[in-house]
Amino acid sequence: MSRWGAAAAVAALVGALLTLGAPAEAAVPTTIPLKVTNNSGRGEPVYVYNLGTLLTTGQQGWADENGTFHAWPAGGNPPTPAPDASITGPAAGQSKTIRMPKFSGRIYFSYGQKLVFRLTTGGLVQPAVQNPTDPNRSILFNWSEYTLNDSGLWLNSTQVDMFSAPYAVGVQRADGSVGTTGHLKSGGYNGVFNTLRSQPGGWAGLIQTRSDGTVLRALSPGYGLETGALPASVLNDYINRVWQKYTTTTLTVTPFTDQPNTRYFGRVSGNVMNFTNSSGAVVTSFQKPDASSVFGCHKLLDAPNDLVRGPISRTLCAGFNRSTLLVNPNQPDTTTANFYRDAVTNHYARAIHAQMADGKAYAFAFDDVGNQESLVHDGNPQQAYLTLDPLS
Repeated sequence: MSRWGAAAAVAALVGALLTLGAPAEAAVPTTIPLKVTNNSGRGEPVYVYNLGTLLTTGQQGWADENGTFHAWPAGGNPPTPAPDASITGPAAGQSKTIRMPKFSGRIYFSYGQKLVFRLTTGGLVQPAVQNPTDPNRSILFNWSEYTLNDSGLWLNSTQVDMFSAPYAVGVQRADGSVGTTGHLKSGGYNGVFNTLRSQPGGWAGLIQTRSDGTVLRALSPGYGLETGALPASVLNDYINRVWQKYTTTTLTVTPFTDQPNTRYFGRVSGNVMNFTNSSGAVVTSFQKPDASSVFGCHKLLDAPNDLVRGPISRTLCAGFNRSTLLVNPNQPDTTTANFYRDAVTNHYARAIHAQMADGKAYAFAFDDVGNQESLVHDGNPQQAYLTLDPLS
């Protein structure tokens, strides 16, 4: 069964952690409107899906266009077809408003064809287009991720799993103002693919194209490793240089912007980077990571939901993906001019951020370190927005 994207977990975690114990600015209603606008210029029909976990009960299911929740029926082994959860989206140049319930989930949209969802005994099978046999592989689609709870809305655009059909998200606040993020620069969609095509080392292999020549998406580099598009050694040179530097230099991590005195100090000994606190006690250690651990911010860079290892790992992950660990021994480095400057870096993330109108994106799981993520949030949301942009 395919997993929820890493950014879904991040969005849900952000929603839970930032609001834990905090009073809501106002009572958030059971559902809020989501205005879907089709500015894609494409003539195919659009299908919209609102899938997720109902926060009040923990049940998984989908919401119809009125925001009414429907639990998934029991699945099977092999997986059985899921009920048709599609909502007919707006035609080109049109808008349609649906309702969002208190979910932690995804808003999918597809062009021309409905997505194929199946159910196993463990729940919903998400599209996994890194798999050549996935039935959704030839469909042009994408998704946004959100958490709506009693403390507000967190809604983001995401490229953690793939870069595909462009869109932006937004939220209207109680004062009538609207915050948006996720729009590409003019020509930015093609610009991302052109950057990957021109980058040696296998990065062009991340791009998936349909038999009719339509460019569908670029897979994230983690999936590029899985599919063999990128070599397992793609980050070895940078990782080796980082490990060598911090054999004789101390890496200082200050993971919380509101706690400048909470610092951890990393030094490498052999294959291990040990972190100590201000008292000199070792608080956590990391084995030398590989490219998969870096791109996915998992495995050897696992980030548990705690107050020590998780925050340090998030910081390391961001530093490795943005290649800032050699230019600054004080992390996180939030100076965007330092990002992606090394020849060995996450060129997928580099390409995406370079083409975003506001520079913000969720190009890897902890791209929110230093507030670089494409996220809108409001504690008293009046309306949410999903805008489908041109593929140009």
